[in-house]
Amino acid sequence: MVKPEKPGFDVYAFLASAGLGRRIIQLAPKEVFFWQGDPTDSVFYLQHGRAKITVVSHTGKEATVTLLSAGDFVGEEALVAASGRRLATATAITSCTALKITRDEMVRVMRKEHSFSELFLKFLLARSMRVQADLVDQIFNSSEKRLARVLLLMAEFDKPGKPEQYLPRITQETLAEMIGTTRSRVSFFMNRFRKLGFIEYDGRIKVHKSLLNVVLYDESSIHD
Repeated sequence: MVKPEKPGFDVYAFLASAGLGRRIIQLAPKEVFFWQGDPTDSVFYLQHGRAKITVVSHTGKEATVTLLSAGDFVGEEALVAASGRRLATATAITSCTALKITRDEMVRVMRKEHSFSELFLKFLLARSMRVQADLVDQIFNSSEKRLARVLLLMAEFDKPGKPEQYLPRITQETLAEMIGTTRSRVSFFMNRFRKLGFIEYDGRIKVHKSLLNVVLYDESSIHD
């Protein structure tokens, strides 16, 4: 008698549903996934919404490290040490739905299911490349180009498919933190981008593909 084949592991079904060691949580805007200094006891998978990662220095200065969107993992440092502490705070920007996975369950499924560990590895590599790109951006590019790049990333022009029509609500203070400049400079550049037709900005920000000109070409080519 031929035994029926064991059905394959569906990684996306796993990430879409609650189960042993994992549960779905809902967060309102400004609610926190975890605080800097909390125990690293779980990993989150962002199903819907936008979030941000921030770090606070010993002197109390806060900086926004990166923005997160659906399909991102959050708090992956939990896999490094069972008794570690969070190095940053993760906060919802918009209403978010996320899958909270315990550290033990995350380790188990990574060891047992190749398709899951492959997906997670691809995510880690993509994040590593993003961090390197952010570092190069901070060192070599002007604050105007850094702002343009952040807006394009938020609109998901780097991902396949149709870009977002409107960005989630984000303050100019947060944008200034992300690119390492002042709010007044962000306001100046936003007004310039609007006048040049690169964005529409009236409470909500809509990014046009033409904003790529700021990143791809010399600033002098768009400054008149």
